[in-house]
This record gives sequence, C-alpha cells and structure tokens, in this order.
Amino acid sequence: MVVLVGRPNVGKSTLFNRLVGARRAIVDDAPGVTRDRLVAAATHAGRTFLCVDTGGFLAETSQDRGTLAAQVRAQTLAAIEQADCVVCVFDGRSGLGPADREMVDVLRRSGKPTLFVAQKIDTPHHDPLVNEFYAAGADHVIAVSAEHSRGLTTLRDAVVAALPPGSGATAETAGGTRLALVGRPNVGKSSLLNRLLGAERAIVTPEPGTTRDAIDTPLMVGGRSYVLIDTAGIRRRARVTDPLERHGAVRALGTLARTDLVLVVLDAQEGMTDQDAHLVGRAWDAGRGTILLANKWDLLPRERRDRRAFQARLAAAHAAFADLPLLPVSARTGEGLSALFPQVAQVERAYVATLPTPTLNRALAAAVAAHVPPSPGGRPLRFLYATQTGRRPPGITIFGSAPGSIPRAYARYLASQLAATFKLVGVPLRLDFRARRPERQRTRPRGERRRR
Repeated sequence: MVVLVGRPNVGKSTLFNRLVGARRAIVDDAPGVTRDRLVAAATHAGRTFLCVDTGGFLAETSQDRGTLAAQVRAQTLAAIEQADCVVCVFDGRSGLGPADREMVDVLRRSGKPTLFVAQKIDTPHHDPLVNEFYAAGADHVIAVSAEHSRGLTTLRDAVVAALPPGSGATAETAGGTRLALVGRPNVGKSSLLNRLLGAERAIVTPEPGTTRDAIDTPLMVGGRSYVLIDTAGIRRRARVTDPLERHGAVRALGTLARTDLVLVVLDAQEGMTDQDAHLVGRAWDAGRGTILLANKWDLLPRERRDRRAFQARLAAAHAAFADLPLLPVSARTGEGLSALFPQVAQVERAYVATLPTPTLNRALAAAVAAHVPPSPGGRPLRFLYATQTGRRPPGITIFGSAPGSIPRAYARYLASQLAATFKLVGVPLRLDFRARRPERQRTRPRGERRRR
C-alpha cells in the first residue's frame, strides 16, 4: 500500500490519477477537495500495489475531533499507519510551509519508508525550487510534474524499490463483487460504510455533501471478497449549484458502470422520494442488481417500525419497484445489517444466473397458457421458443410472430412470470422479442448446371 500525503492543494490527486492511470480523484483548483481516502490499483515494473490518495493535511489547531479538518487529519494518520510506503508531496511552486514541516515530523516518527516529492516542477528551469525542501529534513527530493508527466518514471521506480518483497495486490485486496452505496445527501451512506467495515473509513458530518469522490474499500465477509463503494449524495440537478457537488454526483452515477450491485439508501423517516425512485431507475436501466436499504430505522417511532407497512407504502407510491428487496437498517445501532450480505448473495446469484433452455421454454408456455396474449389486428401472437442470450443481468430472447406488436404490458407480464420462476430477485430481466428465422432456401450443389 502506497499512500500520498501532503497539505491541501499540492497536487496529490493529480499525481494519484497519473499513478493509477485513470481519473479516479476529483481535481479542482479549490483546496480541500479530497476528504476521504481513495484507493486504486497501480502497476509498474511487474509490481502491483494499492495507491491511496488522502485529504490535505493541516497543522493541528483545534482540539475538537468532530470538525471536518480534524477528521480529514485522522483519515490521513490512519492511512499512514497502514502504509508500506509513503509519498510526501510538496508544492514546488509555493515553497516550504509549517504544515509541510509537521508532515515530515509525523512521517519521521511513524518509521515508514518515505519518498519526498516536489510537485509542479514543470520544466528544468524550475528544478532549483526543489532545494528549499531539504530544510525540512528530507534526504532526497524527487522533482515531478503530474500535469506534464515529468519525473513520473523516476517516482514509480523509487516506489517499487521501497516496497517490501511480495507478489503485490491480490484479488482479495483489489477485487471482488462491487457494491455501490447510492442515495441522496445525508441519508447515511458513509455511516453505513463505516458500520459495515467496523472502522471510521469515511468521514461523517451533519453537513450535506461531505463525500465527494467515489471511495472503494475492499472487504471480506464469510470468505468472499467485496468492494464497497461509497458515493457522493445525488440531489435533483436543478438544486445543485456547487460545481464540486455536481462533479461528485456525476462520479456517483458513473459508478453504475463499474459496479455489480447497487445498494440504494433511503431515509426511513421520509420513505422513497421521487429522487430516490429516479436513482433506482438509473440503477435498473444500467442493468444492475438493486437492494433498498431503509436507513435510520431506529429513529422511527415504535408504531411505525412495520416493514410490511413500509413496503406497502413504497409499492403504492412506486409500483415499479414494489418487488425489490428491502431491508430496514440502522447505521447507528447496526440493526438489520446482519441480513445484508445474505441478501446480497441472493441477488448476486440471480445476477449471474444460468437459465436452462428446456425449463425456460416450459415456463414461457405456462405463462402464455395462464394469460393468453392479445391479437393485434386480429392475428394472434405466437411465441415459438426462448433462449438465454445475456448474463449480468440475465437476458432472454423470445422468437415468435410479430415481435413489434407485443404490448408493453404483456412484455412486463412475461418478464415478471419468468423472473418468479427462476427466483430472479432484485435484478432486471431483459427480454428481446424477435421474428422466427425464415427457412433457408435450398441451394444447388456447386458445379451443377441449370437444366433447360
């Protein structure tokens, strides 16, 4: 594990993105954009390692551990404790500051192998600016420019040389089933992440919009590997005025492309709002398995803690999502979370399910017999056979007559019947209707002459 540390706005996130080869961290000119620890795999010279971006490290001025600055500092210190190598980043343009000196002292006391980097040294003309940082006690300072890709090979070589012997990041630390926590601001996504991990992995404050980046965290449960992804809160677009909040929301929606299952977090006190329903629809359209978590269940009055009544209200307001798995949970007390990973396993089985063709066609015939399809234009619809053509999520192609004339309501009926037959809980079942293939015309053998 290689951890990047330094005071705000020295260019850690830009350097992090370069090292991992992707725009995983939000980069902005405003200081303090990164708050939580971001983790991504990087590879160089045959070694794979986990690279960690941290929030800006400030000199300790407040004794209140609940402030955002104090929590960012605590996250950085926790990352250093877990590191195999630390990269201390200075701002080569602004020079050495008090927070830089304190950072160096912290690293010296930690005993961790440390590399010192002066960022924003864009050209050889700026190389003399590096000399100032030796006054902090650094034995060697590497001049780099993440923006212009200068000095990065030297830095990567130094990182690999500082790592302990080993095979690098494994599937258990860098892979597994990906679970994204998605929801509106302040519904408790980061609190749920911390509760599931048993550690203060994500910063939690009453202030909405605390989380900005999508935070990936490996987790082992029952011998199985998972990656929990905490995301920024997503409000209605019309209500978003802060560019950083907008950027965070875009990143949050972008996680739908790289996750397997989505845990949509609701506020149990409010039920499913229209914005919640919109987020569920986005996950469903992206073809992701979906589980609803009604968080803050412990804050409801006892007479309202009725799961069936809650689900009935949800179904009445948003019928399309009535059959999604719903778990009442509390990030504060841990209530209900013991049922989460068994539910995740059930949805994951449905997500990767293989549907045997004979069973699939019997289920299709039973559904058609129970509810005869309509006859558009007086011609009855006929369904000849079905076969599975997609996984993650399951997809079925049904061959028959007049595929363009099948009413959407009847298509939804078939999807629900087939999903019930194969117990496809919490996953969208994609149906594709096609006309039966025309019989191939018989062709003459090559060389045969046409008879007159």
